[in-house]
Amino acid sequence: MNILNIAWKEIKTDFRDTKTLFFMLAFPILLILVLGTALSNTFTTSLPVEDLHVLYKDTTQGGSFQQFITVAEKSGIHFKKVTDKMDGKSEVKQSTYDGYVEVTEKGVQLYVNNSNSIKGNILQGMISAYVDKYNIASEIMTTAPEKLEAAFTTGDQRDFIKETSLNPNKQPGSMDYYAIVITTMIVLYGAMPASSLIVSERVRRTADRLIAAPVRKSEIFIGKVLGSLVSNGLCIILVILFSKLLFNANWGNHLGLVFLVLLTEVVFAVSLGIGVSFLTKTNTAPQVIIMLFIQLASFFGGAYFKIENPEGIFKFITDLSPLTWMNSAITKIIYANDFAAAIPAISFNLIGSFIFLLVAFISLQRREGL
Repeated sequence: MNILNIAWKEIKTDFRDTKTLFFMLAFPILLILVLGTALSNTFTTSLPVEDLHVLYKDTTQGGSFQQFITVAEKSGIHFKKVTDKMDGKSEVKQSTYDGYVEVTEKGVQLYVNNSNSIKGNILQGMISAYVDKYNIASEIMTTAPEKLEAAFTTGDQRDFIKETSLNPNKQPGSMDYYAIVITTMIVLYGAMPASSLIVSERVRRTADRLIAAPVRKSEIFIGKVLGSLVSNGLCIILVILFSKLLFNANWGNHLGLVFLVLLTEVVFAVSLGIGVSFLTKTNTAPQVIIMLFIQLASFFGGAYFKIENPEGIFKFITDLSPLTWMNSAITKIIYANDFAAAIPAISFNLIGSFIFLLVAFISLQRREGL
């Protein structure tokens, strides 16, 4: 009963502290909004291309290029026949047109403007396809002209090459990404108030009164840890709900498993704060150490910007950040349905929590007071 009373007192204290409440609730929501909006372009996976405008000069007699133009027009490539007063190459250099095609009996020549490589590549690909088809037709005409119509009939035309993207929609957008990484970062910030759970009693000179009360030190310790866990857990639930409702952030179809992973991080953060507070001798040192650790973990864990495919020593450093483990696990659960990805993150958090809580509990038992 003493444990529950102490835990309830810690929960009420946390939610009455407006500064802590703002930092744990309003701050992450604002950060998700700002970073998710400002850096949205870095998560764009497609690039719109405007219609292409091409000049052409056709001196052939077969009419095959005119058939090609008819098909290309349906794809947003507009052809205009060059006049005697126009210089096709100059028009392309001046960016008036995206390309210039000369079709003669000897072959096809394409001139593109290098200022837009995407449009140039599109034109080169389509002209190459036309030339290949024309060469095939010429070869058939030479060897077996009776089979030409059967080879190029449109009624039996098939897509011999089909391009398919792997999980095209299974990639986080900017809001989705920052909803995950900011949430895991704020969970880690829970170590800051946790470092004051015992220290605050010493500063307020209420530690002696707690020791004099009919309650064991273990009950005080467990009650404070339990209260901090509940407070941080409730804040994280609210952050997830707000990000999902306000920003339509994607938390996947397995929210229970995602929250379980986050809950183990809450345990790790609270244990980290308490453990560091018992390892230092001054009252201000835990805050400084934890803040430095959180900033480094956030920077190398991808909380401020997305880190993709790190190599060498940089990969080693990023792997040291607990946020790297957390963000990777949650992302795989949401976008790949990889439930096994939760095991390394949960194991890391629980092992770290056990070590810090063990250090704190042993140190508490050796002290005469709190």
